[in-house]
Amino acid sequence: MGSINFTNQTFQVKNITIIFLLLSNWLTFSSCLNTKQTTYFANARDTSFKTINEDKEPLIQKNDILSVNISSLSTEASAIFNTPNYTTTSTSTSNGASVSGGYLVNSEGTIQIPIVGIIQVAGFTKKQVRDTITKKILDEKLLIDPIVTIRYLNYEVTVIGEVAKPTVINVPNEKISLLKALGIAGDITVFGKKDNLLLIREIQGKRNIKRININSQEFLSSNYYYLQPNDIIYVEPNKQKVISANRNQQLLPTILSALSIVAVLIAQKIN
Repeated sequence: MGSINFTNQTFQVKNITIIFLLLSNWLTFSSCLNTKQTTYFANARDTSFKTINEDKEPLIQKNDILSVNISSLSTEASAIFNTPNYTTTSTSTSNGASVSGGYLVNSEGTIQIPIVGIIQVAGFTKKQVRDTITKKILDEKLLIDPIVTIRYLNYEVTVIGEVAKPTVINVPNEKISLLKALGIAGDITVFGKKDNLLLIREIQGKRNIKRININSQEFLSSNYYYLQPNDIIYVEPNKQKVISANRNQQLLPTILSALSIVAVLIAQKIN
């Protein structure tokens, strides 16, 4: 009689083990992703694209920080135009590079350069501002053959959402593609949407939102292949991430509780 009870108990333990393995496999395979969802340009063909607006300069915005250097054949005459601007302080970027003080574009969209005076810069490209400053120096005969160099000191983009390392990226060379930014952020996770990225771009005080499908070949020749200063990229989670999160929150506590109760009952019967 005792051997029959032992056999029944062994049978129950085996059944519980099988149920546990089946539940584990169900949770694992039900969250599996389609291969196409984890690859870039799955349907891409061998071809070439004409780059659109690769060299198009972004417009300078209020609160941008600009480096303005004016030089000429006379070093002594040029020095006074390059008096350090201490209205901004030195900072460290996300990749450790040092950013020195520059000209902060104020709420009126202007900067003030020694001798040259107040220059309207917001809403213009660096080339347009450079031409304006050069013309003013020549018209007022302040220097002979001046060379004006303008750079951004706060050229950065932000990548957040379903990426391995959400981050703010400083761009010293003032040029970065969306794909490179994603690479620096550790790439999109398997739970991120590649066909519906959200790009937030501010132009002249107006925030613009654009949905981007980076799996599409058209993206390679679009106006959004290259990012602009202060762009924000948000990678949304896909349905698998949402379903997986909800399922784990709802089922795991229940399964663990059920298994714990069964384990206690079996222990009591064995004893």
